[in-house]
Amino acid sequence: MNHLAVLDLLKQLGEAVRLQVATSLQAQSADQRAAIYQEGADDTIFQIDRDVEQVLLPILEREAAKFGGIAVIAEGIEADVLGVASDGEPSIMLLCDPIDGTRGIMYDKRSAFFLAGVAPYKMNAKLSDIEVAVMIELPTSRAYLSDALWAVRGEGAHRETLNILTGEKVSSSICPSKAKSIYQGFGQIVRFFPPGREILAAIDDEVVETLLPDAPAGKAISFEDQYISSGGQQYELLVGHDRWVADIRTRLFDSPSFVGKTRGHCCHPYDLAASLISEEAGVVLTDAFGNRLDAPLDTTSDVDWIGYANETLRSSIEPVLQVAIKNHGL
Repeated sequence: MNHLAVLDLLKQLGEAVRLQVATSLQAQSADQRAAIYQEGADDTIFQIDRDVEQVLLPILEREAAKFGGIAVIAEGIEADVLGVASDGEPSIMLLCDPIDGTRGIMYDKRSAFFLAGVAPYKMNAKLSDIEVAVMIELPTSRAYLSDALWAVRGEGAHRETLNILTGEKVSSSICPSKAKSIYQGFGQIVRFFPPGREILAAIDDEVVETLLPDAPAGKAISFEDQYISSGGQQYELLVGHDRWVADIRTRLFDSPSFVGKTRGHCCHPYDLAASLISEEAGVVLTDAFGNRLDAPLDTTSDVDWIGYANETLRSSIEPVLQVAIKNHGL
């Protein structure tokens, strides 16, 4: 795989999505952007998602043959193989979430992210096979800065900030928190969708109370940020805003307490398409049980993930979190 050529392609795709999202924010009302286009097996596809698909596919169709063919695995886009003969195999696999955080950006509330990762083509490929990843910020109409982050496996993580008004690009640092405690920092268990939020909140409270038993009364001893974007959550870890994040919705819905109940929405592999960047930056990523994070390259598997800004935080939070999860029947 030509890593630099793949990186250039992913950046091109992300920049095209950023421009289309900016156009949608200017030209359409929130109701128009939030109109439901399709209820897919992976997630609800809104009009703003559909508009982006129509931008992405022409680029992929034009460029695919240069890479020996691309197997496209993306939210809202039917899986397809581009750039090869009908009986041939592609060279690479593209896992992509064109807009991660659609619900926030379609109401112009908060940045979303274009997420993409590329792996060599093979059967049963997983996140751990991804060799190049890119995430590009899709800012609200009130913002003038947009970050692009990328990584090639084994070569570290990089960040660049675009001034949308001037076109200037400058290198920026990636600096996960070096804090040793959750005290006076952001960290949370993901619970932005029902059902089961009361269970997840109780686990979160138990973790904080166990880790900070002597915290002063009447004080805000730790904080949370329910950012409706897995890419956004990892971005917050990458730039030092958050200290830990735990998305354990799958473990919740698979638990005995949810037998016979309606299953809620979970994270999917495309939401983690750019996780290589976090790994290369030193963020610690695990599954819901503390094992290395991994998942098949598809659009429908339910995936849990936990992120810690550093190993010290992991060593203090993880044992307490696992006990709390079990205490609440998960």
